[in-house]
Amino acid sequence: MIGRLPLDEQLAALKSALARNEVLVEVLNRTAGLGLPNWYVTAGCLFQTVWNVVTDRRPTSGIKDYDVFYFDDRDLSWEAEDAVIKAVGEAFTGLPAEVEVRNEARVHLWYEQKFGVACAPHVSTEAAIDSFASTTCCLGVRLEWGGRWRVYAPHGLSDVFNLVVRPNPVLAPREVYEAKTARWQQQWPELTVLGWPSESAVQAPSPS
Repeated sequence: MIGRLPLDEQLAALKSALARNEVLVEVLNRTAGLGLPNWYVTAGCLFQTVWNVVTDRRPTSGIKDYDVFYFDDRDLSWEAEDAVIKAVGEAFTGLPAEVEVRNEARVHLWYEQKFGVACAPHVSTEAAIDSFASTTCCLGVRLEWGGRWRVYAPHGLSDVFNLVVRPNPVLAPREVYEAKTARWQQQWPELTVLGWPSESAVQAPSPS
């Protein structure tokens, strides 16, 4: 089982699995040339590619879009982010997939209106990835100098390879987690989805 391998072997297996998604590889390559600060390709296009490879599906099966996060707190206006969105749109012309780009420095400006809970300003793209509804989703990849893959996976990779979806009750509300997991289970019925913890468990202080 890949999820039980040493971490360096898991990283090699992750790169091997993701490289089978030619659309994802193209997104990584094109984004690397845009010069976006602190960028990652992240979210569903990564862990769902792994799920597809593990379950012998086409690598692109069921992937809705490809998310590109970056962090730029020098200008928090919508106009500045929109300029980047338009530039990215031009860079991905002809790609057979939808690419969504977001400045994670601006998330706190719209998050509460969309999801009903307040979001403190993120301090980095990594911090934004940390707040995903499931720890299994907390994964980001980018290409650095010389084509080196930089992988951000604060909760490791075992759950990704083992098809386990684990809640991450730090920001996103329970209904977001349950809506996402219900949709994912329809596409990947092999998943093991763990339940949202009780309110007392979420609020309980860690032992000193």
